[in-house]
Amino acid sequence: MITRIDLRGRTLSPHELTAILPRPELDVAHAADQVAPVIADVRQRGAAALRDLSERFDGVRPERLRVPETALADALEALDPQVRAALEISIRRTRAVHAQQRPSGFRIEFEPGAVVRQRWMPVRRVGLYVPGGLAVYPSSVVMNVVPAQEAGVRSLAVVSPPQADGLPHPAILAACRLLGVEEVYAVGGAQAIAMLAYGAAGEVAVDGTVLCEPVDVITGPGNQYVTAAKRLVRGVVGIDSEAGPTEIAILADASADPRHVAADLISQAEHGPTSASVLVTDSIDLVDRVEELIPELVAATKHGERVSTALAGPQSAVVLVDDVTAGLSVVNSYGAEHLEVQTVDAAGVAERVTSAGAIFVGPYAPVSLGDYMAGSNHVLPTGGCSRFASGLGVHSFMRAVQQVEYDRAALAAVRDRIVAIAGAEDLPAHGEAVQARFA
Repeated sequence: MITRIDLRGRTLSPHELTAILPRPELDVAHAADQVAPVIADVRQRGAAALRDLSERFDGVRPERLRVPETALADALEALDPQVRAALEISIRRTRAVHAQQRPSGFRIEFEPGAVVRQRWMPVRRVGLYVPGGLAVYPSSVVMNVVPAQEAGVRSLAVVSPPQADGLPHPAILAACRLLGVEEVYAVGGAQAIAMLAYGAAGEVAVDGTVLCEPVDVITGPGNQYVTAAKRLVRGVVGIDSEAGPTEIAILADASADPRHVAADLISQAEHGPTSASVLVTDSIDLVDRVEELIPELVAATKHGERVSTALAGPQSAVVLVDDVTAGLSVVNSYGAEHLEVQTVDAAGVAERVTSAGAIFVGPYAPVSLGDYMAGSNHVLPTGGCSRFASGLGVHSFMRAVQQVEYDRAALAAVRDRIVAIAGAEDLPAHGEAVQARFA
C-alpha cells in the first residue's frame, strides 16, 4: 500500500517540505568507491580491460567492441514496421522541437570600435549512453542523438550494454541506424563511461582509426554505477547530470480522473523498484478511488511485481494538502523529474510551477507522451535537481564564447578606468599592460 503523508492544516517552509517529502535513495558516493578501480583499469589497459569487465559484469565477452555497420543495417531491416514508423515520427517531432532551441549570439557596440560579441559553438565530440538493463530504450537514442545533431556536433559515439549475442539490443541498433549514427559500441556500465572519457587504448577499428577516441561531453541516463562513473570523470569531460531513479509527481484535485492518475503512477513505477510515484492532492475521495484501482491495474500489467515494490517503497507517497495552492508549494519543493497537473484550469496552475524537469498539462498529456512522441526531451533532472538544472537539450552540447574587439581609440576611452580598478585590486601589471599600448 502506498504511504500517506497528511500535510493538511500545516504551514511548512520549502526546506521543511523537502525534508518530509519522499525521495529515492541513491548512494552515489558508495558506488563511486566501487567504480573507481573500473575506471582506472580502463584508463590503463584500454580495450583489454573493457572485454574483461564486460565478461565480469554483463556475462558476455564481445568479439568486437565497435558494432559492425552490417549489424546496424540488419537491425533496422528486422525492426517491426510499426515500431519503425513510431520512431520516425518521434525523431521528426523531437528534431522540430530541438531545432527551436538553437541559441543565437549577439553583438553589442558601446561606442565606435568597442564591440563585444557572443558566439555559440558545438563541442567537437560527444558520447551518448543508452541503458539496457530492466528495459530497452530506443527512445533514449532519439533523445540523446537528436539534440546533439541539432547543436551541430560532428562526431557522436553511442554506447549500450551487450546482450547475450555480444551486441546491444537490436532496437537500439535500429534507432542508431535511423538517425545516421555509425559509431556504436557494445559496452555498458561504468566501463563505458571510462571508455568515452579516456578512449580504448590498445586496439584500432576495422578502418584503421583509433578505437573510440575520447569525447568532450557524456550524456544519457544509467544506474547508480553509471552515475558514479560520470561523477568521477567530470572535469575530464563534461556531463549532463547525475541521474537518479525516475520519478513522477501528480498534482491533482477532485476533477481528476482516478483511473488516469492510478495508471500514470503505475507507468512510472514500471521502470524499476526504486522508481518514485507521488500524488499530491486536496481530494480524499480521489485518493480513496486511486487506491482502490491500483491493485486491479497492477494485477493486469506485465511488470506488476516491480510496480508493487516501487509504490510501496519509501520513495512513493500520497501527499494530502489543504488546496491546490498548498499543493503547488509541495511540488515546487519536490522538483519532480516529471510533473503532471490534473486540476481545474490545469494550464493556469502549470504557469505557477517553478521547479520541474518537464510539466505535463491536463488529462491528455501523460508522461508517456513525453517519453516517446511529444517532441520534448525525456532526459530530465531527478532528485530535486530541477531547482537548478534543465533537461537535456541543444544547449547541453554547445558553449558560449565571448569575443572582444576594441580599437586604439576605444581602449583609450576606458584606459584610466582600467588602471584605477587594477590599482584597487593591487594588480598594477594589469594596468601597465594597458598603458604599454600608449607609451
